[in-house]
Amino acid sequence: MSDDDVIIGIDLGTTNSCVAVVDNGVPKVIPNRAGYRTTPSIVAIAESGRRLIGHIAKRQAITNPEGTVYASKRLIGRKWSSPSVAAALETCSYQLAEGPHHDVRISLRDTVYSLPEISSMILTEMKLIAEQHLEKEVERAVITVPAYFNDGQRQATKDAGRIAGLDVVRIIN
Repeated sequence: MSDDDVIIGIDLGTTNSCVAVVDNGVPKVIPNRAGYRTTPSIVAIAESGRRLIGHIAKRQAITNPEGTVYASKRLIGRKWSSPSVAAALETCSYQLAEGPHHDVRISLRDTVYSLPEISSMILTEMKLIAEQHLEKEVERAVITVPAYFNDGQRQATKDAGRIAGLDVVRIIN
């Protein structure tokens, strides 16, 4: 593998996400623009239509609850009829909708997003953090998922990576 062939590692978490790279044989978590090693796994669409990711999305969640998505990883790859979705319908401040293939969609402002699209926004942020740190474009990633993820959830996570412009080399527990 050449120096140009960088593969980042992304922990796409339910609450927080982080990105790392192996630098001279040593794994290193890359801090985000604010200097934090983790970024909240939160996506928001502000009233202005501006997309917010991470800390800035978390800070405005109280004033924009229906436009702020949190814990979406719990729903990725699940069917509309699953108990997890039923529980989320009772507790989420954002609007869930059934997708065309009995999947879960999230409605923010006037746009409906798939769960892989929401996750891709977080993955894109992780990719940008890595690119700023490395001062070069990143195309390949390994993404971690919980051991209990089924094949549908793993595929949805891989799809999210593809939407984010990443070649997902591997999904690992």
